[in-house]
Amino acid sequence: MTPPIWDRLVGQDIVVRDLTRAVTDSEHIRRGEPGPGMTHAWLITGPPGSGRSTAATCFAAALVCPEDGCGVCEACRTAPLGAHPDVDVITTETRSYGVDDARDLITRSSMAPITSPWHVIVVEDADRMTPEAVNALLKALEEPPPHTVWILCAPSVEDVLPTIVSRTRHLPLRTPSTPDVADLLVDAYGVDRAMASFAARASQGHIGRARALARDEHARLRRQEVLRAPFQLGDVASCFTAATNLLAAATEDARAITDPLDEAEEQNLKSEFGDGASGITQARLSRLMKSATKDMTKRQKSRRTRAVVDQVDRALVDLLGLYRDVLVIQVDGDVELVNEEMRPQLTQLASMGTTNDTGRRLAAIAHCRDQIGANVTPQLALESLMVELKDPWIRVA
Repeated sequence: MTPPIWDRLVGQDIVVRDLTRAVTDSEHIRRGEPGPGMTHAWLITGPPGSGRSTAATCFAAALVCPEDGCGVCEACRTAPLGAHPDVDVITTETRSYGVDDARDLITRSSMAPITSPWHVIVVEDADRMTPEAVNALLKALEEPPPHTVWILCAPSVEDVLPTIVSRTRHLPLRTPSTPDVADLLVDAYGVDRAMASFAARASQGHIGRARALARDEHARLRRQEVLRAPFQLGDVASCFTAATNLLAAATEDARAITDPLDEAEEQNLKSEFGDGASGITQARLSRLMKSATKDMTKRQKSRRTRAVVDQVDRALVDLLGLYRDVLVIQVDGDVELVNEEMRPQLTQLASMGTTNDTGRRLAAIAHCRDQIGANVTPQLALESLMVELKDPWIRVA
């Protein structure tokens, strides 16, 4: 019987089987016996929303749980949150991990576990490591302390350097099926079945996105705004307007995420340096805080940039789903539409172009995602995209 901790991972039976075996074999390794199912460095890959972080943190919880993942003990409750003393869950709110981040990870990995047999380090978004950070980390991955387990997460093996892949055991996740995601929304979150089915389809298998669409009306309204854009591209001016509106909405949503974090950090910093204490003048407080404030401001700026990019990318994925549906209609494909509720509008859009047109539009969206990922200014990338969506043959190359 599969331990209950794995109930949190949706539609990944093969991965659950392999990680369950690894937990069992980890006990043999501790006793000095063979345990081929277990290793000290893992790479978990999968498309966004497939459950990479869930798989990694559930694995970490099972390794530190006295019952191999009972799902209810303190270890199983705290480990997925990074609140267990022997589990470090490392995330970056900026666009990359640098050398200093890698050195901090190496220091963490050398620490012995406190209450468990293993010290587990989960690194989310390992694809964001700079080459310099990877080089600094390689020896720690290849020759970790006997008590340390590394679990790295990335979208695909192509997104990390080969030197990382060669030093880890790879576990690929697949995109969860629409029924699996819908069942999760109903069973775990009490979502109405009809809403769950819509959210599962619209999210294209992204569990976090499905949860937001099912439970947040604002998320549903934002998605509708994005999907209306292709129907409003009548001339070049409207293309620029659509790009500006999309970026403005992404920026607003990003600020809703980052502003509370910024405010809390600023208040914590003031408290650390004695704001409100007797005898502390504003001038003295400013002097004491100068260096720390500079570092905090830089970190916050990077976090805001990443948040905007993430929100824009989410909108671009929704547009990919829309034109995928248009192509399905054009070729009379016998598959479910992502946006089934928009079939009449999509049919009309399909009738106004050819499959070649749609293919070029899909390629333009993918190119835009790559450009923004390569630090091209989002406004310029989105303007170019909207023009190509209006006229997919404008770029000959």
